[in-house]
Amino acid sequence: MYEGYYSIARVYDRFNSEIDYKKWGDFVEECFDRTLPARPQIILDLACGTGRMTFEMAGRGYDLIGIDGSADMLSEAYEKSADIYFPDGEAIPMEGDATPPLFLQQDMRAFELYGTVDAALCCLDSINYLVGDSDLDACLNCLNLYIAPGGLLIFDVNTPYKFENVYGDNSYIFEDEIDGRAIYCGWQNQYDAQSRLCSFSLSLFEEREDGAFVREDEEQTERCYTQDELKAALVRAGFDVFGIYGGLDFSAPAGDCLRWYIVARTKKRGEWYLCEDK
Repeated sequence: MYEGYYSIARVYDRFNSEIDYKKWGDFVEECFDRTLPARPQIILDLACGTGRMTFEMAGRGYDLIGIDGSADMLSEAYEKSADIYFPDGEAIPMEGDATPPLFLQQDMRAFELYGTVDAALCCLDSINYLVGDSDLDACLNCLNLYIAPGGLLIFDVNTPYKFENVYGDNSYIFEDEIDGRAIYCGWQNQYDAQSRLCSFSLSLFEEREDGAFVREDEEQTERCYTQDELKAALVRAGFDVFGIYGGLDFSAPAGDCLRWYIVARTKKRGEWYLCEDK
């Protein structure tokens, strides 16, 4: 469903090794405690990728559903799940009714679940990949449909400052190695301030056993959203906006912060009827 990440899925975690998922999990649970009467049971991890955040929250005792459009990223998540929950091919004992995360390949703009979830996460600027004019509304409408009334939505986006100053038209090189063989990723950005679309041209080079390198290329695109656009879209979809933060410490957004962390809540039953009759 989503062709991006087909070449870099297997090295995605290596190139994002600096991400502190425990800190993210602590932030999420603090959001639960600040805004909900009780912590949720079932959580949706939308655009879950390789499942790093999914497994972080599952390890804290929640039931997780992970959805992603990329078969290659989900393949990595499935491999992690097998290593964690089925070592040596046998299921490990789990406490209570806990189960391994359920992973589904679906479009984040039009996914379907068997029932509602108590909360939803969408991490690591996945919302920025909604580049079409109606994509953000479609995604948020779908989330509002499947998050239970009064449930929580937590997501982050890359900020305009990051698009203009970090991405821009800059180029980057990432280096690492797997099993003693080198891997390189060349990353060329091109940001159009008028359309607010940023294209990423990625070239991955992996060393083979004979010393030769195999090259794979792919293109990705992200869209820059303003706070006003995000808040308006959330309201249109039926969410109350609880807060927009500049860090996982709940700090206020500064002019040069790279991510905004948004916390919103679906309206409770009965609140749909509070608007004035037209």
